[in-house]
Amino acid sequence: MPQIAPLQPGDPTRLGPFVLSGRLGEGGQGVVYLGQGQAGEQAAVKLLHVKFSGDAIARSRFARELRAAQRVASFCTARVLAADLEGDTPYIASEFIDGRSLSEAVEENGPLTGSVLERLAVGTATALTAIHQAGIVHRDFKPDNVLLAVDGPRVVDFGIARLLDSTATITSRAIGTPAYMAPEQISGGDVGPPADVFSWASTIAYAATGDVVFGGNSIAVVLNRILNHDIDTAMLPEPLGGVVRACLRKSPDERPTADQILLRLLGRAVSGDASAVVLSEGAAQAADPDVTRLARTSPGRVLATGAGHSPADGARTVDGAWTGDGARTGDGTGIFEVTGPAPTGAGSAGTGSAGTGPGGIMPTGTGPAGTGPAGTGPGGIMPTDTGPAGTGPARRRRNGLVGALAAVLAVVAAMAAIIAAKTGFAFGSAPGDGTADAAVTPRPSPAYASVYEKAQRTGRLTIGVRGDVPGVGLEQANGFSGFDVDVATSIARSLKVPANGITFRRLGANDRVRALTDHDVDMVVATYSYDDNRDDAVTFAGPYYTAHADLLVLGGSRIEKLEDLAGRRMCAPAGSTTARLVAAKVKVEQVRAGNYAECMDLLTSGKVDAIPGDDLIIAGFADRVAGLKLSVLGLRLTDQHYAVGLPRKDVRTCRAVQDAIISMYGDGTMRDLLRKHFGNVDFDPERDAPSELACG
Repeated sequence: MPQIAPLQPGDPTRLGPFVLSGRLGEGGQGVVYLGQGQAGEQAAVKLLHVKFSGDAIARSRFARELRAAQRVASFCTARVLAADLEGDTPYIASEFIDGRSLSEAVEENGPLTGSVLERLAVGTATALTAIHQAGIVHRDFKPDNVLLAVDGPRVVDFGIARLLDSTATITSRAIGTPAYMAPEQISGGDVGPPADVFSWASTIAYAATGDVVFGGNSIAVVLNRILNHDIDTAMLPEPLGGVVRACLRKSPDERPTADQILLRLLGRAVSGDASAVVLSEGAAQAADPDVTRLARTSPGRVLATGAGHSPADGARTVDGAWTGDGARTGDGTGIFEVTGPAPTGAGSAGTGSAGTGPGGIMPTGTGPAGTGPAGTGPGGIMPTDTGPAGTGPARRRRNGLVGALAAVLAVVAAMAAIIAAKTGFAFGSAPGDGTADAAVTPRPSPAYASVYEKAQRTGRLTIGVRGDVPGVGLEQANGFSGFDVDVATSIARSLKVPANGITFRRLGANDRVRALTDHDVDMVVATYSYDDNRDDAVTFAGPYYTAHADLLVLGGSRIEKLEDLAGRRMCAPAGSTTARLVAAKVKVEQVRAGNYAECMDLLTSGKVDAIPGDDLIIAGFADRVAGLKLSVLGLRLTDQHYAVGLPRKDVRTCRAVQDAIISMYGDGTMRDLLRKHFGNVDFDPERDAPSELACG
């Protein structure tokens, strides 16, 4: 089952007929909650994001998402249960898929091989075929949007899909996750079904290697590789390898259609469109017991090493030691360099016109044999059709004996995972000839005495931050931004970690201790209140800021002190302790709201006179309001000391973080950050460094 986070303060507890019990995740358009309908059915309920609440264009996109989901066969997506696109809180409720995302499965269990990989490819190709036959371009096909359900993979999230027959105009700006974009999405070309085909192939390659194949340590590197580089597909079995190579051609016109992909994978003649019978066959093949196991398995990744690819840094061995993080792009997508010698093997037959580029990479089709020097890299990769022999290295075909051996090794691998869990060793495949059938060897992993040592030795850190508060910590398609994010970046810089060595990870309040204890993150900079969480099993450094309970009002309001609020209307966001504090001090009419976004709408429309809350958080929301001046009164009703969470007893790092915070106040960095993120609000933040906590 997917990880379900508790509801956060300000989250609604009901949307339409659905009672909400937790958070499933959040994307660029909105938050997805776990809900239960009146008949007891579970649903994934997607609520339009706060920043779009008054955006007619966003609502229009949300409506397109609904139409898209309704037009695609439910066996490969999530069936729509209910929707409300006209109310104050627009939402879509879809069938809840009991399964993890492909990205989670690969991160926790390693690359997919054998029948599991092949059936994943068939299942997702079936889904993509059905999506395209419904007249839809998904535009964001990636591992996060493939859920491994018990009855086969489901392709979800049509939030940025486009109806092919729609007359609405959508700009050609790049939409999607950078590492899984097609070249035409980057260059501004026409984005149609071939873009999904390219993204599908990148996703399958990720599933087979465990690495983001067009990876890099910056967006610029990622985009350059998509536009100009090819990947080594020798680790893929045939015919899947040949299909993936064809799908990754830079020109959209040279890629096969989703129908042709499915027909090829099912061993059928590649002519015409896939019929309903073919789709049913694909869906049946996708319902694999191994995929079912993968969808339900508990966390515990088996790390692999080997020729042609390396495991992503940042994975943990079962003993919990730190191993260093892969660099990520600005949107949080994992991007890792792929290193290691290319696999070698006997040259296989192939046809096609002479290849271009290094080593004679061959397109499919008829023509003279392609040539290219054998060796490393993409040189001489040959298709698997019949014809004159190519001279480049190619993957050996499996025969019945190798297939039988693979089944035996699958059992060995399962035993290795059990041994790893009991001994602390991580096992993986050894370098071989490009097949998945290799010996099992232990993989040592570096451990660090402290986060400080890791930072010094690797130049990398993973930092937990909030992702739902504008101005403080907000996750969007292009990455994380906000005061906390910049504070974290400054602290990391003081530890000799550059900005491109930081991986930001979104954390809810209830996930912080676990993430630090499990070394999923190295530190937490997320308005982490020491006052409320001092008993957590972590070490606190700082504080880096002292916040206060306060009131937000319209600029020029007659409300200047708490008593002025008497008899007036105050927004009371769900779960707000400040609202209760204010109501206990002054008689006020409370107007209930699901979250701070709703409160902002009520305040700016004149329906309430004030919003209570943490001054930093309400200032963050207020700073984004255009055309109105808003004020934080400066009542300072209570104090909240925001500190940096670190692994327990990491005194060395705590002291280094303390020094960094003192320097930020001393050299004006903190002043500049406060002005940067809250400068549009009449707000007088704290400017002096808070008293230090004891590291221990």
